[in-house]
Amino acid sequence: MGFLVYFIIILAVPILIQLYLKRTYASFLKVSASSGLTGAEAARKILDENGLYNVTVEVVKGKLSDHYDPTAKVVRLSEDNYFGTSIASISVAIHEVGHAIQDQEGYPALRLRHSLVPIANLGSNFSFFLILGGILFQVSGLFLLGIAFFAAAVLFQVVTLPVEFNASSRALTAMVGSGLIKNNEEAGARKVLNAAALTYVAATVIAIMELLRFVLMYVGMNNDD
Repeated sequence: MGFLVYFIIILAVPILIQLYLKRTYASFLKVSASSGLTGAEAARKILDENGLYNVTVEVVKGKLSDHYDPTAKVVRLSEDNYFGTSIASISVAIHEVGHAIQDQEGYPALRLRHSLVPIANLGSNFSFFLILGGILFQVSGLFLLGIAFFAAAVLFQVVTLPVEFNASSRALTAMVGSGLIKNNEEAGARKVLNAAALTYVAATVIAIMELLRFVLMYVGMNNDD
């Protein structure tokens, strides 16, 4: 019964958080910002104010597919946010600009996250195969290797949290300071940014729970031996 409840939690929580994000985003996508700027124009304004003339702003297909590419020095915005003039559009756009500013300043957590990308990708791609192999063939060493790979992926998610929260904090300060949103619009922008942050928090908590479960399984396997 305990395992059933556990799996319901790890499956339901991300879905509920995603629904909350989409509902919050959709709500403020309908509320126009007083500045009248599109997400792309707002992003360009804040980039220029921070001397990031080399960082371009591009439109990308998809829903909430917005991201900053540190290799190409590009802020990529989904169509709704690139062309939209809403509080949601500007909030998401400036959040991604926050990452570009972090990159320019050499923000330590961002640099650490970048350095973890290769091993995190390995962990995400191979950890479950190693863990499953260790369980099926009762090879504790293989199981432990899988846990180590999975732990690397979890570490990446943990490091991602301060990066995302810092980018949101920078975004809110920049939006208010540059007049992209007025004081009465700040609460809406904060709700959008917090809803997005919750997705990272939920993913990290669940990943940590899974890591602990694997560790307990490994301990149990060794005790049985």
